[in-house]
Amino acid sequence: MSLDRLAPALFVLLWSTGWVVAKYAALHSEPFTFLSIRYALSALAFLVLCLLMRAQWPTSWATWLRAIYSGFFLHGFYLAGLWWAIANGVPAGISGIIAALQPLLTAMAAPFLVGERLQQTQKLGLGLGFIGIAIAISPKLFDPATADLSHAALPLAINLIAMGSVTYGTLYQKKHLQSGDLRSIATLQYVGALILTLPLSLIFENQHFDGTAQACGALLWSVFGLSMGGVGLLLYLIRRGQVSRAASLIYLMPPAVALEAFVAFGELLTLPLIIGTAIVVMGVYMTNRRVVQQAQASV
Repeated sequence: MSLDRLAPALFVLLWSTGWVVAKYAALHSEPFTFLSIRYALSALAFLVLCLLMRAQWPTSWATWLRAIYSGFFLHGFYLAGLWWAIANGVPAGISGIIAALQPLLTAMAAPFLVGERLQQTQKLGLGLGFIGIAIAISPKLFDPATADLSHAALPLAINLIAMGSVTYGTLYQKKHLQSGDLRSIATLQYVGALILTLPLSLIFENQHFDGTAQACGALLWSVFGLSMGGVGLLLYLIRRGQVSRAASLIYLMPPAVALEAFVAFGELLTLPLIIGTAIVVMGVYMTNRRVVQQAQASV
């Protein structure tokens, strides 16, 4: 089976573990500190890969800056917001459901960035997606144990903003970085992400990382499984023009994350969570159905 067929499913499988790793890493490290170490090691790993494979580097400073700038959003703002939200009480399962907003947000941004108008079915899908998110997170917002509503609302809002960041980063990548070696571009993107998270760590955190075997295991998986494996596949899909296929498979991520969080942390599969997930799945499918059909028709 060709990589084109395997890449979207492998991407979702790897990407879905990111929420569990974030929850697990929060037990051993502060989020910005962990991400700074991860980005530094990821940039180093990609640099070694570039040197060993003699990857081509961008020939213009504009491309260098665009790669670093895209890393701010595709990795930096995105994971900084997501990991901070999880470290501050957002369950990994609910954060995984919010991840389903990425293709919905992409569909909303497409008319402004590429002039593509939404069909009625897509608009309905957007509406269903937001309804599903509201139902899924309702127990968190109205839990009697959470007396201060803002305590729950702020991390959820940051999580939502993070999804907007990765959406922008993905669209920017497709528009401005369609040429060049993906390995060198990925290296520069992690440099950009590090430029963001390192100051956040130094300003707001105590650089706590306990160095246990569990913490190091989470870090190694984050670098090689997620940063090199998952992100490498994402960049490959963007370059191959198959973002629509990846988006159509992202609807599998919320139940995958919820199941992984249930196994790893015992996060309950509540009725609102299950109903909200089902509605989000339907909304994402309706939003992307026309795009997927067009992609299949052009094959």
